[in-house]
Amino acid sequence: MLPESKPSLPASGAEERNARIAVTLFPLLILAGGAIALASPSSFTGLAPWISPLLGVIMFGMGLTLTPPDFAIIAKRPVPVVIGVVAQYAVMPFLGWLIAAALGLPPALAAGVILVGCCPGGTASNVVSYLAKGDVALSVAMTTVSTLIAPLLTPVLALWLAGQYMPVDAGAMAWSIAQIVLFPVLFGLVIRRFAPGLVTKALPALPWISVLAITLVVTAVVAGSAKAIFAAGLLVLAAVVLHNGLGYALGYGAARLFRLPVPSRRTTAIEVGMQNSGLAAGLASQYLTPEAALPGAIFSVWHNISGAVLAAYWRRRGAQAERTGEPAPVAVTE
Repeated sequence: MLPESKPSLPASGAEERNARIAVTLFPLLILAGGAIALASPSSFTGLAPWISPLLGVIMFGMGLTLTPPDFAIIAKRPVPVVIGVVAQYAVMPFLGWLIAAALGLPPALAAGVILVGCCPGGTASNVVSYLAKGDVALSVAMTTVSTLIAPLLTPVLALWLAGQYMPVDAGAMAWSIAQIVLFPVLFGLVIRRFAPGLVTKALPALPWISVLAITLVVTAVVAGSAKAIFAAGLLVLAAVVLHNGLGYALGYGAARLFRLPVPSRRTTAIEVGMQNSGLAAGLASQYLTPEAALPGAIFSVWHNISGAVLAAYWRRRGAQAERTGEPAPVAVTE
């Protein structure tokens, strides 16, 4: 998450540079980690037991960045938050199911694609929303709500849709999600409440800790799925690109249907299209098969690349509007 970024305030030059560096290095580091794991998978198979703890570190960092205003927006502007969260859990799971059926994916890969769709919004979505000149406060609220309800919705949806391809232990999965996602976020909130000074000092390092943790998760999953990647990598890449791209389009369309302003449309598109695919990969490794973790690993790489490209495109459109004297993004018709 992007700590302390408020859309109503202009970004400083240093803040802008840091955000650009983060969003540029993130996919590059993940690509590097995946490539190294593919080149020498045996060197990184020992990372597998660390996938869940690393995901817990990422969620703990998310909890540390949350503040009371992040929750207040849920009460002040419930409609856009509900639209985004409903789109998240309605669009992406069924989209994954449709793509798996349309491409005729093998059962393990189909279950993995669907599981990616059943997970909450991606932790990098807030940075991408910021760079895209979206509504950052709304992005944080959507990510928070979708993450907190994940222990309930993710296993239920996975059982319903992915369970058509492989057995899914929804009860055990729900408990794992609570341990990996819910408890660390709540613990981070508690630390933020009772040690704000300490947390403030740590905030600048949190995005980089998350980047490192996600890179290690992807490296571990890719190392464990190396054979599957060489056997079916292009097919899974096609599924991931479709899943991610259609998620952006349908998320934007849902927000536009309800006449949300353009920054909110951009945020909704990003929140729906970007998934917590690291969580999906970890759950697939634990409850399905190493091959089922492959879509999550590839999605982790791809959605950060596509998100950075989409943010750059929307940011350029905003800059062009300012140069030509067109209305601000909130009034731009896209």
